Amino acid sequence: MCQNSTPALRQTLRRNFLAYTETLQIDPAALGRIPSLHMRPSVIVLSFNSEDTLGATLERARLVSDEIFVVDSFSNDRTVEIARACGAHVFQHAFEHYGAQRNWAIESLPVTGTWQLHLDADEALDERLVQAIQLLREETEHSGYFLARYVRFLGRVIRHGGMSPTWHMRLFRSGVGQCESRKYDQHFFLKSGTSARLPGAIIDDIQMPLGEWTIRHNRWADGELAELEASSSEGQIKPDPYGNPVQRKRFLRRRYNQLPLFVRPFALFVYRFVFRLGFLDGTEGLIFWVLQTFWFRFLVDAKIWEKRHLRQTIGK
Repeated sequence: MCQNSTPALRQTLRRNFLAYTETLQIDPAALGRIPSLHMRPSVIVLSFNSEDTLGATLERARLVSDEIFVVDSFSNDRTVEIARACGAHVFQHAFEHYGAQRNWAIESLPVTGTWQLHLDADEALDERLVQAIQLLREETEHSGYFLARYVRFLGRVIRHGGMSPTWHMRLFRSGVGQCESRKYDQHFFLKSGTSARLPGAIIDDIQMPLGEWTIRHNRWADGELAELEASSSEGQIKPDPYGNPVQRKRFLRRRYNQLPLFVRPFALFVYRFVFRLGFLDGTEGLIFWVLQTFWFRFLVDAKIWEKRHLRQTIGK
């Protein structure tokens, strides 16, 4: 659990620094008007019953930020207690879906930072990414950065299968970032400005039991079905085979959706597990690829078929 000793340390450092400025005859009041050279983004973390992972996430976040917010969906475990012990500002808001929750956080939190870093409660920054953010200048030329994301599943980081890493826009200037209004597979995008990639990675540490993991995938399958039937694509990232990582992913997903039902889950599993070397991730990888690629995608197809079949039956 986090140790809340940082404020006292900051006060000591500030006293020493102000004493030093007196020897240089610098007006301390003017220091507040000097922009920080290095970026210290405000961090926003979404949580729900996240007591197993939130502490580690916030510990790593504190290495790059002086302002951390946790938006909790009314957890009934020790999540809120851990967040406050780690010095985070806690807000609670009812959860509809990830896109709505993230946009509520962007629009409603009293963020003071000129940059924002968005995380889930089970996502921790690795050392290389911490260093990359620490070296960024506040006035960098770009408006946002894509961060690599790896999954740790059953204690093992999944590194093969063509999904490792995935790239996500998670670090951006305040006021220019927004999350798609989708019920599944939501991504942040920039309303203006250019983007780049940072070295290092976010590690998504999945510690929930397999039962809970599959329950969530069942809900996500419902969300994907709703997205496939949605008539409007307003506020969503457009597919582009030559665009940023998310646009290219959307292009490939659109091609996947054009394949026949029940054939495509088999094809995708063989592609990821065999041709993209998913089998090199061992037993943990076998479980991950069977459940996340084959079973989940087959479930989506089954729900699509079920809905079409019910419509045909009613129409007779």
